[in-house]
Amino acid sequence: MSQLTHLDEQGAARMVDIGSKAETERIAVATALVSMQPQTMALLEPGANKKGDVLPVARVAGIQAAKKCADLIPLCHPLMLNSVMVTFTLDVGQSQVQIEATCKVSGKTGVEMEALTAASVAALTIYDMCKAVDRSMEIHGIAVSYKAGGKSGTWQRDPKSPIE
Repeated sequence: MSQLTHLDEQGAARMVDIGSKAETERIAVATALVSMQPQTMALLEPGANKKGDVLPVARVAGIQAAKKCADLIPLCHPLMLNSVMVTFTLDVGQSQVQIEATCKVSGKTGVEMEALTAASVAALTIYDMCKAVDRSMEIHGIAVSYKAGGKSGTWQRDPKSPIE
C-alpha cells in the first residue's frame, strides 16, 4: 500500500498540496442503506409522517452536507461543486431505502468525500425523521461505488463484492 497522502514524512496530519494537479472533470457516487420495520417503510409515502415528507427533506440534507464537507472533514479541500444529486430506491419487500449520492466537480481533487457525506447525512435524516416510531433502524453499506477523473482515472466497485 502506498503512503497515506494526508500524513507527512514524520507521520503528522497535513492537507494534501493539490496546487500542481491538473483540473479535470471528476465524479463520485456513494451509496448508503437504511433498514427499517415495514410499518416505518409505509411512512415514507408523501404526507404519511407527521414530521413531514421524509425523502424530500433527506435529499436536501444530503445536498447541503456535500456542500459543507470541508467544514466537517478536517483535511478536505473546499470544492466548488458543479452538481449534487441524491436519489432513493425503496425496497418495500426488504424494508430498505437505498440512497445514492452523485457529486460532480471541475477541479484538482476528487469528490468522493462529498458523495459519502451526502449519502451519510441523507441516511441520518431518514433516521431522525422516523426514529419516533422505529429506533431499531440501521444505517449500513456506506461506500463509494464509482469515481472518475483525475490522475487515477475511473474506478468502480465490483457489484459482487459485499460492502458490509
